[in-house]
Amino acid sequence: MSLWSIVSHMPPEEFSGLFAEFPRSLRCLLADWLENQPWEFINGSDAFCTSMASGMLSAMLEKLRSAASSDGQQCQILQQVSGIENAYRRDPLRLVAVLKAILEGEKAAVLKRDRHLPLSFHRRQEELKFSLGLQRLQHRVREIQALRDNPAAASRQLNVQDLQLKATETKPPESELPTLILEAVKELEVAKQQVLKRIQIWKRQQQLAGNGALFEENLAPLQKRCESLVEVYFQLHQQVMAASAELGAELLPRLLERFNEVLSSLVKSSFLVEKQPPQVLKTQTKFQASARFLLGPQLLKASAKPYMVRADMVTEKQARELALSAYSNALSESTGEIMHNVVALETNPTSGTCCANFKNVLLKKIKRCERKGSESVTEEKCAVLFSTTVALTPSNLSVHLQVLSLPIVVIVHGNQDNNAKATVLWDNAFSEIDRVPFVVAERVPWEKMCDTLNLKFMAEVQTTKGLLKEHYFFLAQKIFNDHSASLEDFQSRSVSWAQFNKEILPGRGFTFWQWFDGVLDLTKRCLKSYWSDRLIIGFISKQYVCKLLSTEPDGTFLLRFSDSEIGGVTIAHVIRGKDGSSQVENIQPFSAKDLSIRSLGDRIRDLGQLRNLYPNTPKDQAFGSHYNKEQTGKDGRGYVSTAIKMTVESERDQQAQRAVGGPPEAPQAQMLSLPVLQPELHPESLRSVLSPICPPGPFCPQPLPTGYPTGENINMMVSDNLGSSFPSTSPVLSPSLVMDPTLPRCQDLAFRNPLPFMPNQYMTEASSEPQDEEMPELAPFTSMVDPPLQSSPRWMAPSMDLPPSSDFEQFLQEVSLEGPALCPPFTPPLQRSGYPSPNPSCWGLGESRWDDSVRPGHA
Repeated sequence: MSLWSIVSHMPPEEFSGLFAEFPRSLRCLLADWLENQPWEFINGSDAFCTSMASGMLSAMLEKLRSAASSDGQQCQILQQVSGIENAYRRDPLRLVAVLKAILEGEKAAVLKRDRHLPLSFHRRQEELKFSLGLQRLQHRVREIQALRDNPAAASRQLNVQDLQLKATETKPPESELPTLILEAVKELEVAKQQVLKRIQIWKRQQQLAGNGALFEENLAPLQKRCESLVEVYFQLHQQVMAASAELGAELLPRLLERFNEVLSSLVKSSFLVEKQPPQVLKTQTKFQASARFLLGPQLLKASAKPYMVRADMVTEKQARELALSAYSNALSESTGEIMHNVVALETNPTSGTCCANFKNVLLKKIKRCERKGSESVTEEKCAVLFSTTVALTPSNLSVHLQVLSLPIVVIVHGNQDNNAKATVLWDNAFSEIDRVPFVVAERVPWEKMCDTLNLKFMAEVQTTKGLLKEHYFFLAQKIFNDHSASLEDFQSRSVSWAQFNKEILPGRGFTFWQWFDGVLDLTKRCLKSYWSDRLIIGFISKQYVCKLLSTEPDGTFLLRFSDSEIGGVTIAHVIRGKDGSSQVENIQPFSAKDLSIRSLGDRIRDLGQLRNLYPNTPKDQAFGSHYNKEQTGKDGRGYVSTAIKMTVESERDQQAQRAVGGPPEAPQAQMLSLPVLQPELHPESLRSVLSPICPPGPFCPQPLPTGYPTGENINMMVSDNLGSSFPSTSPVLSPSLVMDPTLPRCQDLAFRNPLPFMPNQYMTEASSEPQDEEMPELAPFTSMVDPPLQSSPRWMAPSMDLPPSSDFEQFLQEVSLEGPALCPPFTPPLQRSGYPSPNPSCWGLGESRWDDSVRPGHA
């Protein structure tokens, strides 16, 4: 963003008197071009400054004439241009002073209003300052060359004030050469400091990018700056060596020492980590990184053997020792074992880069150092040290190059990842440039923490909609555990590392960061579009939601992140109580796993009691674009489409259940009402189901005196080919248990003399299906149906192989015509046959331990 783009929208009266000598209309025509010229950095009246001012005046007049040709007021503009040319052609430095005053006045007005200038403006100013300094150095080299070639003529052209001499023209010209060289070396050192500062800024921006800040990764402009300065360095060095006789034995060594220091600093600082290793690094995990030598294409000569770059792990203590020695000492030993950690430093002529690319690095193990106090393993920081030794052209000077990566937290298990990310986030956000590795503040202003959380949130979720001040207020209340302070009170507070990720939140089992990271993960995976559309308030307390919704109409709702669970979003809505008063209910939070089964938009559509998104937006208008299209009719294979719907039990439903003998409270959870057996079904749960076909016996428990409560939250809907949907009325039983109603029960001979079944006949692989950590709770049985038996039970396949004859005879004797039970205690024959005995406690839905061979009706 340019300065003029801001100034042009400000009232003109704020700049009254600023354009007395330069018309505001011309400032408008020049716009950004004016800010891209080094007006502010031309100081002095020497030949260089005068030459620069004259060139900038000519360029400006040409720019204005070009703009006038496409403007409707061409005559007026040309008159103004002519007046400027007449006023400043003889004194271009006066124009520099006028435009400098205008730019200073504009900056002051913007700072007064916004308290800061655009970052792009600062960057452009820094580039202009360096470019002008480089041009001044080149001018100095030409002056030195001219003074050496023709001392008398050059002496008359030199400006005595610029050389800061009190000498008169009667002073011998040879004394002016050392002074001119000293001035040039001084300016060279200033330009070097600018380059080093720019490199440090690039490194800091790279670190902030680890938290999600915008980052210009392209190193080409910085490499060009380094190369341009080194080129001027060699030109100036050549002039000094040529003038060694005039400089004398005392001055020359001091100058050469300063030259060496400039080159050494530039070379060592231009060795950078272009691609950082992962800042949370797991052992036994491969990673990539790259180191780049900006001056490599210019200074490295073709070598018979390529230079090799080595990567080693170093502790925080080792990193400090290396920093104190200005990275001149070699590493004594690596703190971890790294595989494939030596690669060649290669120059690419096409791209003009010199890089060492580590593509297949593996941290095999890490040596932990002693930790301080309560410091955990995930607070321990280390780094990768990239090092090599090269010979520079043309001096053949040997230089040892070393550079540290950003701080790294090494973990050995995935459950350490969350806390490790907290350490990295804090270090990236609050470390200082040129710090002692890896010192970082223990306490930071809450305002800076808000900026960091906002940056991280927007980067992780990949959204342009950041956190609002209301969100910061809720987060401050949470991290400080203070619900009485105002928003302004929090702005003056500081937050500590312990409050961020060491102290457990009151009444919870997690830290502030662990909770916030869970919100990040949930929003990134399932709620990005909802957040970007501002449909989720999210960061708001349950107590404030009640206050907010208590006066709203029935059916008003909003979305908030769960305060008590990690990674959950809940719906708070207004319902009417028995007495007609408004009540605010919070539906059990949805996790990322829940929302992967049915999206948030579809869940909101399912719930008829939700009508308006707070404050008064109809839900279909707010969430309509987030609804998934429901499939109806038959699919391409001829199957009838099905869908999952969500419902929430009301208090009225629970009272009805209690009236018919149900439990006092039905669970208000998400459940799947599917026509299959309930998981974790205990033996006593099967008694009433099996009683018609299995009289009391060792495997036939007695019927229960009471039924099961209903608590359906997600119903299976089946659509016919006309597009209508209706809830499945199948009982919560295996379809195989629904027998033919026309057949008699246990008196049937076909049933009383069944063929023996083989437990492993239809047993599935126990490990073939991945098991979820949690399964949705199924709706309990609402009634027990005693269906008549089929004449030919489906679980007895005639093709089954018979067990050994002795076992079979014993089995037939036990299951006689007068036998009272279907399930006699015949487990010993099964055990002798090598089959697992049926375990009723394992009868459940979707479990790998289910024995299909003993499941009734399995075909």
